[in-house]
Amino acid sequence: MPCARPGTGLYAQKADLSGDATAATINHSLTLLQRLQELLQNGNGSDSVLRVRSAASDEAKVFHTHQLLLSLQSEVFESLLHNQSVITLHEPPETAALFEKFIRYLYCGGVSILLHQAIPMHQLASKYRVWGLQRGVADYMKSHLASESSQGHVVAWYHYAVRIGDAALQESCLQFLAWNLSAVLGSAEWGSVSVELLLLLLERSDLVLHSELELYTAVEGWLSRRQPEGPVAKRVLRAIRYPMIAPSQLFRLQAQSPVLARHYGAVQDLLFQAFQFHAASPLHFAKYFDVNCSMFLPRNYLAPSWGSQWVINNPARDDRSTSFQTQLGPSSHDAGKRVTWNVLFSPRWLPVSLRPVYSDSVSGSVQPVRIEDGRPRLVITPAMSSPDFAGVSFQKTVLVGVRQQGRVVVKHAYSFHQSSDEAADFLAHADLQKRTSEYLIDNSLHLHIIIKPVYHSLIKVKK
Repeated sequence: MPCARPGTGLYAQKADLSGDATAATINHSLTLLQRLQELLQNGNGSDSVLRVRSAASDEAKVFHTHQLLLSLQSEVFESLLHNQSVITLHEPPETAALFEKFIRYLYCGGVSILLHQAIPMHQLASKYRVWGLQRGVADYMKSHLASESSQGHVVAWYHYAVRIGDAALQESCLQFLAWNLSAVLGSAEWGSVSVELLLLLLERSDLVLHSELELYTAVEGWLSRRQPEGPVAKRVLRAIRYPMIAPSQLFRLQAQSPVLARHYGAVQDLLFQAFQFHAASPLHFAKYFDVNCSMFLPRNYLAPSWGSQWVINNPARDDRSTSFQTQLGPSSHDAGKRVTWNVLFSPRWLPVSLRPVYSDSVSGSVQPVRIEDGRPRLVITPAMSSPDFAGVSFQKTVLVGVRQQGRVVVKHAYSFHQSSDEAADFLAHADLQKRTSEYLIDNSLHLHIIIKPVYHSLIKVKK
């Protein structure tokens, strides 16, 4: 039977299966918790002593504890206290500072922590094998990636997740960093990004940021601060997608970037190829070079030439539509060409399987359809066709902004198949009828639609 709601002396009547209304649950769980806290605080009936020493202090912290309660929660304490009643524990300063909170959790089953306390509390839970607390702290970290902190915390949590082998937390941190990279680039934690994490981010095409130039500028700052060895700097600089940067900006970088001047030989071929890409017709360029690689694939750029924001008020109300224009392609040859896009949003589109059909049982009757049977739908189509589209396909990405801990962040991203005008799973789990839906900000749906032109190789010319 599930636990009843905690109480201090009240009881709740509950009918049993026989219909007897005299059964009741008497609940004094809060009183029990209070007495357990008093046991720890006063040391009443203590049969074991923990002495916690740290290099940060000459004095040990002493806790008068109860072997039964510690052993119930931790197999490590059960083993340590098997043949002795006084044990000395050596802890780093960070975990020693939280040891009282940790012990209180063992008595009461609850603890409050702050962002900077997450890693040391997780370390304590892991060291003493308190699995419930370990899972709880990991869940706390996953749900507080968007919280504001003066020095940032997601990068540190990612590095910690790698160190302990927590793949789920690692992936949550990596995805958050990728989808909210612009905010990270301008924060204090950018300088703490490891070489491994930086290279992982640079190889991704789903990075959300204003432009590739913004990414280069941040990478230049990282290289200037960290001063890595030549091979590392080469790998980092060669992961920048130079064809996605306009020629005028590339010329400026060549003339003004100290990092590029220092490592010019490592990327000279990529810069030359980028200038060729911008100078020639994409169709002509694709005959000689393989454009089906990441170097020529745009990331999720937020600049206006790549897409548009769309805030839909009361999205559960009715169908909406909008239109916007994007640049035909990243090549300077296509910089002046525009593609107009029409977008249709429907909050309650019904799949074919749920649409009304005539029933055979009653002539002319129609099966009832509930509003909640429908699902949100977003359709993005070009308003025109053009010979300029030859050799170009368009990948579409829709970002959904949500509010977490007071900040607007990207939490959901939907990618369209190149041959499709919509994403099959768009807002599949969203309940737009509820004002409290995590997908809504002040009862509005915040979308950012990104169009990613992709060039394709056509006829190869023998060199």
